[in-house]
Amino acid sequence: MTISTAPSKAEIRRQLRRARNAVPVALRILAARQALRIALHRRLLGKKNRVGFYIPAKGEFDCLPLIERAMRMGMDCYLPVVPPARQKKLWFSLLGNGPHWALNRYGIPEYVRHAGRVRAANLDTLFLPLLGFDRRGYRMGMGGGYYDASLAFLARRRHWRRPLLIGLAFEAQGIERLPIDPWDIPLDAVITERRYRCFKH
Repeated sequence: MTISTAPSKAEIRRQLRRARNAVPVALRILAARQALRIALHRRLLGKKNRVGFYIPAKGEFDCLPLIERAMRMGMDCYLPVVPPARQKKLWFSLLGNGPHWALNRYGIPEYVRHAGRVRAANLDTLFLPLLGFDRRGYRMGMGGGYYDASLAFLARRRHWRRPLLIGLAFEAQGIERLPIDPWDIPLDAVITERRYRCFKH
């Protein structure tokens, strides 16, 4: 995807949102299946791992097949819980079979069970939604700053990075270079409908 010269972040988000929303349904279904195949091939799903996912909303890449397979494998699967207003750090709630679902203030389903909640630092792998990514592995989200705040601790780590950060996106969401801020944390990899892209930092 090509972005015009020196656009604002707001304009980049608008363009990326249009590109993501334009992905046809058939490709979305194919991409979700392909992401599962890639994750299994790359051994990103394992019984001993604590893995964070998300509930797709507003055109985001569908990670539900990943969640379903991880649950069948007996993995500890976690979903983000949006904090109260004026707070930014996400909790991640351990997914189970109980009736603990509710809609957050953005209308997105959350698993709100309090027992077993952890912070991002306690996860081994985290699959993230995004609006766009660039060739360096930087991610553009919706602008809420929740993942930025939740992953800020990684900026202080030089030799050991956990969780492994894996973006899920369509090829149409990739651009050459995103504008970045000092607090932006790059991804370790991105899975698209075509490939697994690993970034070296």
